[in-house]
Amino acid sequence: MFGLLVFACSAVLVTLSLIVLPIVHYLRDAKGLRKYPQLSIWSGISDIPFIIEAHRGFRSRRLNELHKEYPVVRIGPNSLSYASHRAIKDIYGFNSTCTKDDMYDVLSGTHRHLADVTDKKEHARKRKTLSSAYAIKNLENWEYKVARMTERMIEAFDRRCTEPLKMRESPRMEDLNVEFWSWANYFTVSAIANIGLSEELGFLEKENDLITSERPDGTTKTVSFKECLDATLWVDSNLVWSYKWYHTAVRLADLFSATYRRKLQHKRDWDGIVWNRATARLKRHQRGEQLDDFFTALMHDKGGNPNHLEWGEIVAEISIMMNAGSDTTAIALNNVIYFLLKNPRCLATLRREVDANLDENDVVAPYDKVKHLPYLRACLDESLRIMPPNSFGLPRRTPPEGAMILGEWVPGNTTVSISTFVAHRDPVVFPNPEQFIPERWLGEAGKELQPYFIAFSAGSRGCIGRNISYLEQYVALASLLHRFEFALPSEHWQPTRREYFTCSPGPMPLKIWRREEASEHDSPQNSVG
Repeated sequence: MFGLLVFACSAVLVTLSLIVLPIVHYLRDAKGLRKYPQLSIWSGISDIPFIIEAHRGFRSRRLNELHKEYPVVRIGPNSLSYASHRAIKDIYGFNSTCTKDDMYDVLSGTHRHLADVTDKKEHARKRKTLSSAYAIKNLENWEYKVARMTERMIEAFDRRCTEPLKMRESPRMEDLNVEFWSWANYFTVSAIANIGLSEELGFLEKENDLITSERPDGTTKTVSFKECLDATLWVDSNLVWSYKWYHTAVRLADLFSATYRRKLQHKRDWDGIVWNRATARLKRHQRGEQLDDFFTALMHDKGGNPNHLEWGEIVAEISIMMNAGSDTTAIALNNVIYFLLKNPRCLATLRREVDANLDENDVVAPYDKVKHLPYLRACLDESLRIMPPNSFGLPRRTPPEGAMILGEWVPGNTTVSISTFVAHRDPVVFPNPEQFIPERWLGEAGKELQPYFIAFSAGSRGCIGRNISYLEQYVALASLLHRFEFALPSEHWQPTRREYFTCSPGPMPLKIWRREEASEHDSPQNSVG
């Protein structure tokens, strides 16, 4: 009898929390948000419609369709999505009064890293500590690490070269032997591990991403780096949108869903990967090894003075470095190769620029020779515009007193955001937004677009690792295009995409051959397949 009473009381409390009170709050409309069009008829009452949209795999595409008609859309009881480029400075600009949203508190661990710390003073302290490590001058000293990984990728691709593709010929299935999305990940993870931890993961040599994960009890297992990272992103990006219920939702999913149970195990394995890498590097530090890497910059400043960071904080910074420092750049490399192959005129223009600045014996493009090439940068930025790796709307919270956004007062403690995918399709700023047009970034016209280019976010919370990403993209892309020809499976082939917080592509099988081995049939048109 007592058990039945407890169950009945629990059912009443759940009904009140999930249904009755949300409906009451919606009808009261204390913040005046009911005036905005909604993602779903239920979005003013519950975050569940947005969670459902997340499970469908491409939230930002759905938002983009809605924003073609509405500049502001209500995507949750306390959450607004914006589309206009004019809202960027209001939400993300240096003078914005908006702060990081509660989402970052929900997903953070025991210690915060630079990307999830919400307190502005704490963020300023962290950024000051890490700025020297991420400074472009420091990164250029680490160029050799990127060059070494690029060389290993080229060696692997050399072994996979096939006969040149003839005009208007489609590749044979057996010749599609470079799955570029996997190789982009091998490259970027290997590069960031070497830059950050002076570690040789061997992914490019092994041709897989198997790595050690260490459990809290000290036991270890071999896991897939990308599988564990993707599982972490999958779980968090599906369930986090109802902040108050996130941890409960995770526990329930673990109990009742075999898929979530498997993903959550991989999520724990991801934590084990980070722990194993961090402790291995710490042991080298304690042995007195003098290594020039990101870890050393975390331990002490340029003058050798200790930074006195807690170990948990160091582990957190290594985690975000291994996560965002690999995934986003791999996505960017994969996407720019795809867009260039789909746009042979742009590919030919870029090749002429790269060839004119590299010597015949430059196997790996020296950074000094390519870092100022305008069309190379234009191609990278145009790819980042059309398909930004961080596609979702980074959520911000209005201050308690409220804030003006798009000339309209938004009540305090309201979540506001602009999906990068959506912002980069504002036709007022980017005419013909779905077309790959690198020329839009050239000259003075290109400079005028920069305030509306938010692939690396904007303002004081802009991505501190953008210089690393550009360094890797410059060197890898120029090197690959200088040496190889590529072909997609067919003229109309398109990749699948799944939006987590990043927008991750599916496999991209390519045919590859050496440019100097190409016959008279070799031309940019053949790169389309």
